[in-house]
Amino acid sequence: MPCPSDPRPVILTGDRPTGPLHLGHYAGSLKSRVALQDSHRQFLLLADTQALTDNADDPGKVRRNILEVALDYLAVGIDPGRTTICLQSGLPALADLTLLYLNFVTVARLERNPTIKDEIQARGFGRDIPAGFLCYPAAQAADITAFRATVVPVGDDQAPLIEQTNEIVRRVNRQAGREILPIATALIPEIGRLPGIDGKAKMSKSLGNAVPLSATPDEIAEAVRRMYTDPNHLRASDPGRVEGNVVFTYLDAFDDDREAVAELKARYRRGGLGDATVKSRLNDVLQALLAPIRERRAALAGDPERVLEVVRDGTRAARSVTQATLDEVRSALGLFVLDPVSGPT
Repeated sequence: MPCPSDPRPVILTGDRPTGPLHLGHYAGSLKSRVALQDSHRQFLLLADTQALTDNADDPGKVRRNILEVALDYLAVGIDPGRTTICLQSGLPALADLTLLYLNFVTVARLERNPTIKDEIQARGFGRDIPAGFLCYPAAQAADITAFRATVVPVGDDQAPLIEQTNEIVRRVNRQAGREILPIATALIPEIGRLPGIDGKAKMSKSLGNAVPLSATPDEIAEAVRRMYTDPNHLRASDPGRVEGNVVFTYLDAFDDDREAVAELKARYRRGGLGDATVKSRLNDVLQALLAPIRERRAALAGDPERVLEVVRDGTRAARSVTQATLDEVRSALGLFVLDPVSGPT
C-alpha cells in the first residue's frame, strides 16, 4: 500500500463496474495507469455508486462486476503495492463532500455540462433524468478533491467534467478564504476514444462491438475478422482509405512498430494491399497483447477472496485520506467537524 506521506503528485482515476473492461479501456487509460503508478501516488476508484445512477434497477449487476473490474486491473499490471484500489461506496466522505458541493453549483450549470448533455441524449432520458446522474459532476468533484488529486486521466469528452470540478474548487476556496483544495489537470491520452469494431464511435459490450481483455484467441480472431474497414475497398488492387478504417485505428493504438504500420498505410492507400493481410497483422498484435493479460486474469480468478481483500485493504487506506479532506473542508467552511469520540468540535 502506498505510504500516506508519499510526496509524489496525486492521480485519481477509475471505472464504473458495469462489466469487464475491454480494449478501449486499455488504450484510453489502463496502459497509462500502469506507467504512472511509479511517478505518482495513484488512487484507482471502483465507482459503484456512480454506476447506480443509471443501473439502479439492477444493483446486482454493479456488485458482480466489482470483482470483474478488479481482476482486470490486476491482470494488466496494476500493483496494489503502488496503487490504492478502493471502492467508492466504502468511502462515506465522498457522499458528504458531494452534498456540500451541490451548494456551490446550480442545476442550470449541471445541465449545461457538455458531457452530461451528451450522455443524457445518448441514454434517451429526456426530462426523466435520474437526479444522481444529473449531479454526477458534483460527485466527481468530490472524488477528485477528496484525494487531493492534481492529475486526472480522462478522454477529451470528459474534460468538461474536470473544468466543472475546478469551478467548484475555486468557489469553495473563495468561501473558505484560502486554498484548501487543489486545482486538477486533465491528462488526455494521445490516442482518443477507441471506436467499436463496427466503426461506431463508442465501444461497448452492450453494443456487441467491444473486445474484452479476457477474450479468447478465437474471440479475438472473430472480432478482427468482423472489423469495419473501407467499404469501397472491394479488391486488393483498389486504393483504400485509412481514415475511419478501424483496423488501422487499432494498429495505431497497439502496434509498436510504427514504421511497419506507416508502410502498410502507404500500400493500402495506393492499392495492392488486401484487408485480409492487414487484419492478419492486427490479429497477431492483439493475440500477443492479450494472451498474458488473459492468463494472469485466469490465475487471479481462481482466488476471488484474495482479489476482494485487495479492494478492502485499499478502501480502508483511502477512507482515512478522504475523511481528512472532508474534515478540513468542513472546518474551513465554519461547519462542525465530528470527532468520533468527543462529538462536534
